[in-house]
Amino acid sequence: MFAPRTTPWPLVALFGAGYLAPYLLPTTVGRLDSGLPLTATQAGAVGSALLLSSASAGFLLASRVERFGARTLARIGLTLAALGYGTAALTHAVPAVVLGALVGGFGSGTATTVAATGIAAQPDPHRTTTIGLLGVSALAGAVYLTVPHLGAGHGQPLAAIALTALAVWPLTGRLPLRTATQRSALDGPRLPHFRSGLVLALALLCWSLAQNSLWGVSSRIGLAQAHLSEATVGAVFAVALGAGLLGLTVAGAVGPRFGRAVPVGAGTGVIAGCIVLSASATDLTSFATGEIAWNLLYPVVLSYVIGLAASLDTRGRWAVLVGSASSLGTAAGPLAGSVLAARTGFATMGTVLATGLLVIAIPMTAVALRVTRNPLPVVEIPVETPAASPYDTTAA
Repeated sequence: MFAPRTTPWPLVALFGAGYLAPYLLPTTVGRLDSGLPLTATQAGAVGSALLLSSASAGFLLASRVERFGARTLARIGLTLAALGYGTAALTHAVPAVVLGALVGGFGSGTATTVAATGIAAQPDPHRTTTIGLLGVSALAGAVYLTVPHLGAGHGQPLAAIALTALAVWPLTGRLPLRTATQRSALDGPRLPHFRSGLVLALALLCWSLAQNSLWGVSSRIGLAQAHLSEATVGAVFAVALGAGLLGLTVAGAVGPRFGRAVPVGAGTGVIAGCIVLSASATDLTSFATGEIAWNLLYPVVLSYVIGLAASLDTRGRWAVLVGSASSLGTAAGPLAGSVLAARTGFATMGTVLATGLLVIAIPMTAVALRVTRNPLPVVEIPVETPAASPYDTTAA
């Protein structure tokens, strides 16, 4: 599965650095609530603002990655992430924390945009995406196990994201610089499969919103409703992310052998049931079962959806646009979950989110079936990279 010699490891690392903030959302929002003079809804709003800033980077920079060069933009993004999250971790002034989260979020989004553009140009974008999700799941699991033992305060998860950005920065030397022959990812002929791509983008926006509405309040469900300690909740999240690693490993080994419609449609249906179980949990058994089963399936379905978007256009334009739409849904999740939970309670919130997912699964499955019946041809995209770089297709 990993094929070390052909895997674009700088892109995988960049993907992980960009995706770490959403993966750490429950502990970030929970610690903002407990460590700063913020209500639960206000802490959720800060989490949403962070992710909205990340999503805005995708829309603003998707057409400019090759214009400025993947290496330059990646370094800018990682620098902003390190400075923004680092500042937010070190200060207790709420305005400074919010500003740092916004700057850090934009940096995360920039890193993710560069990674998504490069991954879409790979011969097997699903495999590369799967490896990236494996890496970020493992890293997030380690953070969840460590943070509860580092004392109280809001800064630990933010500091973890900042340090990850610093650690990945040296690997950007293998990414390509801007060249005169490169074209914008969104320039050129009209987008192919426009209707399918638009349906997938809108559906994934709602899909991500539902997922992250629960993820943003999962820590509060464990603490307030299931009456667990922070260390226990962190251990559940770590095991859940470990289950995600298992699911991604299987998905990477299977690949598109059985198509994408079944993983996307049936997987989303089972996720809906997991959300109901997790949101209504009142003890360790039900909370752990719901969270572990959900995290086992969530990254698997996401990897197939990203691969589906990449297959709609060999130049990667739909991969960037669908990914940015997903980021918008991710950004709205923490606030939507906090508002729903405050007004209806956790259990009703879970029922509403699960119902929405079942509806969303229908158009997503329809797109997957259409693409399966009419597969796109595989097109090799010639690009220029630095002579010292072993990655010939990391910038398409």
